[in-house]
Amino acid sequence: MSLLRVCAFVKCLNRRNLFEKSSVRVSFADCCHLCVSLRNDAVRRISGTPFQLQRRNVSFVIPKTDDGKKRVLEQSQLLDVLEARIHQLQADVVLDFQHAKVQFVKAPSSGRGSLPGKGAKGGPQEKTDITKSGQTVSKGAAKSQPSRWMEKLSQEKKIKLKKQQHIQQKIQNKPTAKSKGSSMLPGTSHKTISTTAKKTVPSVKKSKGHKMLADEIRAAVSSTAAVVTAAMPHKASKGKQKKLIKQVPTVEGQNQTVTDAESRAKELAEVEELERRLSQQAGQAMHSSKSERQQEDSVGTACGDLQKSIHSYLEACVFAGENQRAHYFLLSQHRVMSRRKHLNTDIYNIMMRVWAKKGTLNQIGRMFILLEEAGLKPNLGSYCSALESMGRNPNCSPKIVSRCLSQMEEDGLSVDDVFSQCVFRQDERDMVLKAVHIVQPDYQPRLNTAISDCFSPLVQDYYIQREDHQYPKLDFTHDELQECFKRQLSMEQACTVTIDSVEASKPVSENMAKMRELLADQRAQWQKILLQALRESKRILSNTDTKNYKLNLYPYLCLLEDREYVDIMIQSVANMPPSGESLKILARDLGNRVHTKYSVRQKNKNQIVEKLGNIYNAYTELLANDSEAYYILPREQWCALEMEQSSGPTLQGGEIHWPYIVTLELGTFMVDMMVKNLKINSDILNPAYNRKLIPILYHMYTFRSTRQVGFIKPHPIITQMQQEAMETKLTFDSYVMPMLCPPMPWTSVKFGAYLLTPTKLMRTVEGATQHEVLLEKCQNLHAVLDSLNQLGNCAWKINKPLLDIIISIFNDRGSEKLDIPPPLSEAPKIPYFNSQDPSYTASEKAHMKRQVINAKKKCSEMHSLRMDALYKLSIANHMREEIFWFPHNMDFRGRTYPCPPYFNHLGSDVTRAVLVFAEGKKLGPKGLDWLKIHLVNLTGLKKKSSLQGRLEYANTIMEDILDSADNPLNGNKWWMNADEPWQALACCMEIANAVRCSDPIQFISHFPVHQDGSCNGLQHYAALGRDIIGATSVNLVPCAVPQDVYSGVAQQVEEFRARDAEQGLKIAQVLEGFISRKVVKQTVMTVVYGVTRYGGRLQIEKRLKEIDEFPKEYIWDASHYLVRLVFNGLKEMFTGTREIQDWLTESARLISKSGHTVEWMTPLGLPIIQPYHRTRNQVLKSTMQHINLQITHDTKERPDTVKQKNAFPPNFIHSLDSTHMMLTALHCYSAGLTFVSVHDCFWTHALTVDTMNKVCREQFVALHSQPILQELSTFLLQKYCSGLSSEAKNKKYQEYRRLMLLLAKVPQTGDFDLQQVKESTYFFS
Repeated sequence: MSLLRVCAFVKCLNRRNLFEKSSVRVSFADCCHLCVSLRNDAVRRISGTPFQLQRRNVSFVIPKTDDGKKRVLEQSQLLDVLEARIHQLQADVVLDFQHAKVQFVKAPSSGRGSLPGKGAKGGPQEKTDITKSGQTVSKGAAKSQPSRWMEKLSQEKKIKLKKQQHIQQKIQNKPTAKSKGSSMLPGTSHKTISTTAKKTVPSVKKSKGHKMLADEIRAAVSSTAAVVTAAMPHKASKGKQKKLIKQVPTVEGQNQTVTDAESRAKELAEVEELERRLSQQAGQAMHSSKSERQQEDSVGTACGDLQKSIHSYLEACVFAGENQRAHYFLLSQHRVMSRRKHLNTDIYNIMMRVWAKKGTLNQIGRMFILLEEAGLKPNLGSYCSALESMGRNPNCSPKIVSRCLSQMEEDGLSVDDVFSQCVFRQDERDMVLKAVHIVQPDYQPRLNTAISDCFSPLVQDYYIQREDHQYPKLDFTHDELQECFKRQLSMEQACTVTIDSVEASKPVSENMAKMRELLADQRAQWQKILLQALRESKRILSNTDTKNYKLNLYPYLCLLEDREYVDIMIQSVANMPPSGESLKILARDLGNRVHTKYSVRQKNKNQIVEKLGNIYNAYTELLANDSEAYYILPREQWCALEMEQSSGPTLQGGEIHWPYIVTLELGTFMVDMMVKNLKINSDILNPAYNRKLIPILYHMYTFRSTRQVGFIKPHPIITQMQQEAMETKLTFDSYVMPMLCPPMPWTSVKFGAYLLTPTKLMRTVEGATQHEVLLEKCQNLHAVLDSLNQLGNCAWKINKPLLDIIISIFNDRGSEKLDIPPPLSEAPKIPYFNSQDPSYTASEKAHMKRQVINAKKKCSEMHSLRMDALYKLSIANHMREEIFWFPHNMDFRGRTYPCPPYFNHLGSDVTRAVLVFAEGKKLGPKGLDWLKIHLVNLTGLKKKSSLQGRLEYANTIMEDILDSADNPLNGNKWWMNADEPWQALACCMEIANAVRCSDPIQFISHFPVHQDGSCNGLQHYAALGRDIIGATSVNLVPCAVPQDVYSGVAQQVEEFRARDAEQGLKIAQVLEGFISRKVVKQTVMTVVYGVTRYGGRLQIEKRLKEIDEFPKEYIWDASHYLVRLVFNGLKEMFTGTREIQDWLTESARLISKSGHTVEWMTPLGLPIIQPYHRTRNQVLKSTMQHINLQITHDTKERPDTVKQKNAFPPNFIHSLDSTHMMLTALHCYSAGLTFVSVHDCFWTHALTVDTMNKVCREQFVALHSQPILQELSTFLLQKYCSGLSSEAKNKKYQEYRRLMLLLAKVPQTGDFDLQQVKESTYFFS
């Protein structure tokens, strides 16, 4: 018999697996033949059944005699016996769930086979399953009857179990009794089977099977005298034996062991209770659906990028009219099995739409056959195309329609689902309805109008009880809003907008005129050259074999007019900085511009614009001031209007987002064309040079850190021409500009903001899709969407007097003190020296090289800042007579941002200062006081004073305030010393206008007044932990004067320093007199957002360098010392904060170690997932260079544990502060207030500051009255600890148990009364 028989049997099993798998091969072969027959337009049946083919393929491996069958049965029984004995041996050495490794002797090979595993070359590794009864069954082998050996093993197991139960009872009855005899219990002595052979086969591990938690607890108690604990698993090293030394424990040691066992049993009982509770909450149905959903997600992720590439390629072909190319491409993908697996039903539906437009039902029938071959099921889109085709066919038989509808019913789909869930283009909906009317003449679609009422408890009353709501109107008539809509639509259809530069006011010199003329001539030539090059490239690409399965760029180059591609390329040259641009960034921008234009063209082609205009016309009645009052929200109004006007194309959905790799590839192609074809005469500026054509763009390489990066750099000649021309026009993409009409309300994840320009609800890393998947599955995002709509509906206008002052300084020479960047003429001259000159020493050359590098860096920075300011001021100047709006979206934490990137209220002091509310409101009795307090806040001078103290200070400096307003550039210039000088000047002007009014109470003010949170991150931590000391430090508790947490930490650090200085610590003595609020502020502020000690040290180092008197040689030691004191001081002041932060960090660490990314829900129901995965490198090959993409969001990669754990605390707090802001926004809107925010800084009119403050405090209390940490714990437990298979639990049981216990152990909270926040003046001030 020996082990060689076993080896032979394993080979036989492998052959059986081949037999079983062959059926899959045959079905695939059938599909391929059928695909070929379709291509020839004739569907032929394949002769020969699959079973016959299987038998033909594998008959040679099946034993044909009775002797062979008998031998297989004997071998099967032998294998059962051997593996049962292994099972027994392993069970004998289990100590607290540990395995002793069992090794086999490798038998001398006789050429007949070898043991499975890595040690046997060429032999596939055989997997085994342990059944509940303890039998071992090889996969693919027939199950044999239990032998007497197996019965004996089962009997031994029962005896052992009784002994363990007996010992457990003794321990429970007499916990302090002395153990007698050996420390090893019966049946637990270690046995090691080893060999003298040098090469061994890897050990066979015993699977734990489906062991119940009660068994785990018993096993834990039975191992009370175990020498080795669970934290130190056994590891078998090759060629070495591990010897266990038995020690006889003392009485104290035995007692300690018994106590440890009891605590361990208690811990495991807690785990069992948690599991029971989780299973009750989740339910079996949820588990099954969850596992199915996870499986779908994993499958979708595995080939998601390629699926999107195929989908976008086919859509591009169809849009460009290349239907034959699309058809052949789909067939080429379908024919080959390795490619077919990347196709899904929606990809086949693209071609079905094409045939449906032509009414060719037979082609759609062939697509249904292809779907069946691919193992896919038709979905609503498939049936929608079939019905559309029937509707377009005037002679369609009712039988065909009836058959289609009954097939839908069999698949669990209804006609109503088609009308409510499908995306219709052009007249598709009408055609589908026409087809249904053939068999059901009276049918009318029943759309689902029921609104989900599963609101968060935080907003349930808000949506149900609306009697007191007073939604604000815009200061526009209905006709005015219609005119605004037409202007915005026109701008978005053009996709670009050209505006005057603020530098246009400069007088035109002779040289400027010459350079402008030269540039215009060159651009005209470049356009002709690029047009010719583009058409030639398209001709070459179009001649490639259309039957070839490879994706190419040809359809993407046919989406727009040729001249539009050329205009995009010419525009990118004009916008390129002198220092150049990264190839990857430049390519991405070019690709995105093409995609934006394509999306707009697609909406025009689908006839969406006309319907959009009709709905928007009715929608503006809600906002216009000449219409009746409505008691519904903008989102609800838009949805209701869409329901009423349901005929025609669908507005929502249908956008095709290109994969990042496609965008990059198209952009790289365009850059390559520019580099190769755009040239200029070398003597264009200096006729003395020899004339030759030189490229205006160079492809070069530079280093970013240690990575080599491709760079596109303009030639100095073109840079000089552009700088000297100082052109008067700037061209921007339309989405860069603020909107000229109120944004479309966000009604779903895929619809809102701009009229035609595609916009994402959630900003993500390029290519990340996990956020979008979560959002689409989310049941109710109404509160989140409504808050974004409220922020976007705030109308703005320009503060013209202030803008004129800023532009005058900008066109003069700028001012670094006032944050107005100077022109490049003020930049330091780059020194020139000859590195080959022997008169320079090596050190002098090195010094001069450093000077050159620093000068170039300074010039690059100055150009960047200057262009940024030029864009912002030019946009502001263009909008100076307009009323405009900022549509909003959010990042993955829920923090909101305006969509226009350059000019918005989240910008610098300059951009904030030139923005005021379009709607004016009376100051009222307290409005002027709030303006004065706001001005003092902007100066930063009286942060420790009470509000009354700040008001009194403002009254004492009224002379300076009025002088600043009247003579900003020639007076005392008091405003220039403020922390935010331009906003301070704007406030001075508003106060001057108000006090000079005959009745300041009646003065109409457009000025926004800010209320800023007092270290808002720590406020949320203190509220979560109900930490009284922490709450007092961050003004959650009412106080006469504001508490300054930064000064408090600085004072504590100074006490620590003084104590160390007394003990003779040198660095503590050096730091005497240098510890201030400013030194520690940034570190204290960012600790709550996850800054590490390393980052904190760099922050403190930077502050110390700013102190001229501090000895520079001590900076490193001092920063290292101070960061430790700051962290210790915070730990003492905010004990609850540190505990919560540690709990969040450790939870994220264990979750990511288990292979999952951290995910949670905000109290408003917004799903959040951290997209940090291990970096995967993907290479994009192009003719220019290979671009290495470092992808950190790929869900197929394991989570990045360090990023996951470090980011969870700050991201969680950011999600809470965004929730608080959204709640405040909703309730301010229902109270009729104008409200906007910059994260934790809230803005409103001076009249309504008190109302906003009341709402802000009430919503903070309401938010933190929810059991936030308990709900987070429950969510994480259900997400990561429930619905796991027993195999998954047993695989890494220790990690699973540790994670479950940690997540269940929510940090304890203190006794702080949240209601005190409502009375705290300085909570937000």
